[in-house]
Amino acid sequence: MKPIAIACDHAALNLKAELMKHLDEKGIEYVDYGTYENKSCNYPDYAEKVCNAIAEGKSELGILVCGTGIGMSMAANKCKGIRAACCTDTFSARFTRLHNDANVLCMGERVIGAGLACDIMDIFISTPFEGGRHQTRVDMVMALEQKRK
Repeated sequence: MKPIAIACDHAALNLKAELMKHLDEKGIEYVDYGTYENKSCNYPDYAEKVCNAIAEGKSELGILVCGTGIGMSMAANKCKGIRAACCTDTFSARFTRLHNDANVLCMGERVIGAGLACDIMDIFISTPFEGGRHQTRVDMVMALEQKRK
């Protein structure tokens, strides 16, 4: 598996640190695309870095964290080839991989604790895409990018 791309904005430095510690403990490689300080910054810049890593084939999966996970999700989904899901529970994390082939997980430090976030991330990383009838729908979602002007 390629290294996971991970990034946060200033509102989620603590959660990103916990997620990276958890990845270290499990021996899972990742690349940290920032931010590295709690100085106010713009989450779309960090979403773009993770999405570029996926688009360039450096990573297959990305993790983005901000205050709620919503801003990162919105920004990531504007990037070509990205299927980002904001998850606050393990069920959603499992099924966004199984049925939607999501490639970016978004979470919010102000919404969930580190323990749950690590569980959500573990499930997201370890759950494969089911394919089959779901592939048609994923293809339809991705075709929406071609309709943009």
